[in-house]
Amino acid sequence: MRSAAGDDDAPVDVFRAALQQLFAQVRRPTYRTLVGHADRGGLVLRTSTIGTLLNGPGAPRWGTVEAFISACARHAQAHRLDLPAPLFDLEQWQARYSSMKLAVAAQAEEAVPDAKRSPRNRTEPVPAQLPADIAGFAGRREHLRQLDELVTGADPKTVVIAAVSGTAGVGKTALAVHWAHTVAHRFPDGQLYVNLRGFDPGGMSTDPAEAVRTLLDGLGVPLERIPPGLDAQAGLYRSLTAGRQLLIVLDNARDTEQVRPLLPAASTCLAVVTSRDTLTGLCVTQGARPLRLDVLPQDEAREMLVRRTGAARVRADPAATREIVTACAGLPLALAIVAARAQQTGFPLAVSAGELRDAGQRLDALDIGDPASQVRAVFSWSYATLGSFAGRLFRLLGLHPGPDVDASAAAALAGHTTAEVRRPLAELVRASLLIEHAPGRYAFHDLLRAYATEQCHAHDTERERHRATSRLLDYYLNTANAGPVATDWFTTERLVLLAAIEHAATSGFDTHAWQLFDKLDDFLYRQGHWHDRIAAGRTAVAAAERLGDPVGRQRTHRLLANAYTELHRFAEAHTHLTHALAAAQTGDHAGLGETHNSMARSWIRQGGHRQALDHARHALDHFQAAGDPGGEAWALNQVGWQNTCSGKHEQALTAALEALRLHQTLGDRKNEATTWDTIGYAHHHLGHYAEAVVFYRNALAVYEELSDRYGEAEVLKHLGETHHATGNISAARNAWQQALNILDDLRHPEADAVRTRLTSSG
Repeated sequence: MRSAAGDDDAPVDVFRAALQQLFAQVRRPTYRTLVGHADRGGLVLRTSTIGTLLNGPGAPRWGTVEAFISACARHAQAHRLDLPAPLFDLEQWQARYSSMKLAVAAQAEEAVPDAKRSPRNRTEPVPAQLPADIAGFAGRREHLRQLDELVTGADPKTVVIAAVSGTAGVGKTALAVHWAHTVAHRFPDGQLYVNLRGFDPGGMSTDPAEAVRTLLDGLGVPLERIPPGLDAQAGLYRSLTAGRQLLIVLDNARDTEQVRPLLPAASTCLAVVTSRDTLTGLCVTQGARPLRLDVLPQDEAREMLVRRTGAARVRADPAATREIVTACAGLPLALAIVAARAQQTGFPLAVSAGELRDAGQRLDALDIGDPASQVRAVFSWSYATLGSFAGRLFRLLGLHPGPDVDASAAAALAGHTTAEVRRPLAELVRASLLIEHAPGRYAFHDLLRAYATEQCHAHDTERERHRATSRLLDYYLNTANAGPVATDWFTTERLVLLAAIEHAATSGFDTHAWQLFDKLDDFLYRQGHWHDRIAAGRTAVAAAERLGDPVGRQRTHRLLANAYTELHRFAEAHTHLTHALAAAQTGDHAGLGETHNSMARSWIRQGGHRQALDHARHALDHFQAAGDPGGEAWALNQVGWQNTCSGKHEQALTAALEALRLHQTLGDRKNEATTWDTIGYAHHHLGHYAEAVVFYRNALAVYEELSDRYGEAEVLKHLGETHHATGNISAARNAWQQALNILDDLRHPEADAVRTRLTSSG
């Protein structure tokens, strides 16, 4: 849809010529130079937009003009150009810009043929009901682009509707109003606006009949000409909008039914609808274009603070700026409150950051007394529309440690089946209190989480909260107990499980904390999440120590020690292994065997083969005493490895082949792969290179099957050495490069040794 006036009209050309003259007066700096000046001033400017600004086509945006003029001013100042200050006066430029837009609108009006002009009397005032443009509007560039496409690329036979949805405070109205002002000149018959108050705190949303009467009044219809009944009024409204070029903003709609009677039927009109509801019905039945608003990304949130508080204050304290953006979760309403308070007090942004630091008091810090612009109150209006089940589920989701949740975990929280929670989850998504950011996975930003938690503490008893948390942690622990069949689940839920371990430890569920870590540790090891292992391990150790549980203490200390060993932090590993040995009870041969096995691994990494062999033999004795064939096989492989590291390769093969037989009998694929590697290593040192390659490839296939990335890297290192020994340098370098890629990705300390080997082999 386009207005009759072209983009090459004289008013635009005159304005562009003034910009070109300014560019010449500052000695035509490179576009990249101007982009740098704008960035240092906290403004957004791109080389492509400068080219369009100076050379067309089309009328520019004011934001681009402002950034360009400011960049030119900074360039003139940096190069000490003697130019008059009024040349860079933004108020004067904005007056010129407004005059240009009005002139373009007037030309568009005159260019419409008489046959296509609106049927109403041209002496009547053109409706211009848009609220004032939003001061300090920032970001939303992609959404603005999508809205622009509705004007420039619409089907001329259909009415165009944009359905802008998003959570409370995310800036739906700001986007709609700001964009409407930028394209108002394309709608010479005027702009209509009505606030539908769909989420009014008093529950009194605007009745569709009242809204239609407001629109008819805007079109100049006398009260006595308005017929009775909604259907007749809507019919008159559609008749009056037919053939007119109107922009209609229907703000804060409750749902599709409230909006439907207010839509024009003419393809010359464009309607923008904003709502916390997703307006799915409008998209299905009316072909509305959905635009979903999420919180602002960090760069756009920073840009908003720059525009609201000034670039100098933001530049003066970048750390406080980042903290504010994070604490406000990128929510425009929260950022606007912080900026307004900072402007009113004149205090540095560090003061605002400090007020927001306590997550438990954050909503209080964002309370400025005005319900319409108070984060807690604005959230409450959406919450009040929920049914009882959805409302309870929303509150309980505040207990979830995050970062997101699937339907099964939500069901566990609520104490219902997965099927039973799908409908309330959909209701929360429609109300923009949750976002389904991936199929079947739901999240909300931190401020909504804080509000949900606050409501949960206000409306649900401590016993109910405790039982909900217990059900949730039980669900995660029971699913984790499924072991290898849950590998994909561990991948999806890793961050959630790490958060659950921390949450359990701080919520009085210490047993869940250490047991969840016990189940998650092997996955973290295979995927190379070393630092996650250590952080979760520390939490689990502390939980087990608080419980005084000897099994928990022995296992968590040992697993944490393994994590330290992988990062070559041997002193810390030794400390925790000592604690693990001390925690193991007399007669706990399985626990003692596991701990001695871990000690052997630690000594292997340090090159202490004698000590490693001693611990491996101790482990073997304990596992045999425990009647544990899996542990016995594990220890036999360790004995084999230490023998081959000590030059006793035939003895190594004997022990490792027996370990392989036991692992295959038990179906232990992971340790089978480890043993294939040991056998290959022994064959390599016996000079049996062809056999070594076969065994290494067997190990590699299993590690790949299990997604054990560190295991793959270890075997690839060994395979490279065998290829190198046979003179196949190309194959050796290929294996080492693959190993290096994995180790670099895992940020493992062994990467440097492989890198050195690659360099020396070249």
